[in-house]
Amino acid sequence: MTKHPAIYILSNQPRGFIYCGVTRNLPRRIWVHKYRIVGGTGARHKLINLVYFELIDDITQAISREQQIKAAPRVETIRLIEQHNPQWLDLYAGIVD
Repeated sequence: MTKHPAIYILSNQPRGFIYCGVTRNLPRRIWVHKYRIVGGTGARHKLINLVYFELIDDITQAISREQQIKAAPRVETIRLIEQHNPQWLDLYAGIVD
């Protein structure tokens, strides 16, 4: 899973603050968020729970998907998360090697 384009959604609590991002290395990027290695929105809002992700074939498609999710109304993003992760569990343990 490392070195594979992905989009991800982080949250600080169920239906709380939501952040969508794109990366080429999902486990490493989520680790950076969890341990607040870099400041910004993630650190400020304590976005440490990986609640949704999609692996995508190439980075260009991943960027397009991220933009699509960010442009969608919040209710649609919540619906997307809850279709795949209704309890808003932290999925990080399932992606680390």
